[in-house]
Amino acid sequence: MSKTDYSVYLVTDTGMCPRENLIDVCGKAIDGGTTLIQLREKDISSRAFYEEALALKALCARRAVPLLINDRVDIALAAGADGIHIGQSDIPLEAAQRLLGKDKIIGVSAGSVAEAVEAEQGGADYLGVGAVFPTSTKDDAENVGIDMLKAVRGAVKIPIVGIGGINAENIEKLRGTGIDGVAVVSCIMASRDPEAAAAALKEKVHNL
Repeated sequence: MSKTDYSVYLVTDTGMCPRENLIDVCGKAIDGGTTLIQLREKDISSRAFYEEALALKALCARRAVPLLINDRVDIALAAGADGIHIGQSDIPLEAAQRLLGKDKIIGVSAGSVAEAVEAEQGGADYLGVGAVFPTSTKDDAENVGIDMLKAVRGAVKIPIVGIGGINAENIEKLRGTGIDGVAVVSCIMASRDPEAAAAALKEKVHNL
């Protein structure tokens, strides 16, 4: 899965936009240059999650943008998503691989070099490393900082996506870290102009 473009990675949050606007916001984000979308839901029924995933998968398929599901292997399989992203307390990587098969993208959250190396050795396709900056979207996220990004980059060869509080104003602080992209939530999901927000990131991420 090394050919996947992780440069502008959108993580959804329907707490920041009405759920009925999700597909429209994601479509505009893709118009602006979003290259991958992760659907993250925590507080809806499995049926609602599945239906939302189906609708978003249809959009992403039309636009040739991969769709990942946060945590839920069952939803990913049922909706025909391109893969999943799992955290340290979610289903283990090995189990996710067994259920999803070899053709799906599986990303793993890492907050330390040890976690990153373990994920790479286990066969993860990419790493989400953070929180880089303070963030309000995850209450339990600890800041790992820019030095940790550099340390992880030096320890693994698989793609790395920085996540946590990243926006068009502070993204330039990540120059020289060697990351392959940035995962963002609020700077697109809460934007009045998701297309412009994605475009601003797209322009700057290639200069890192």
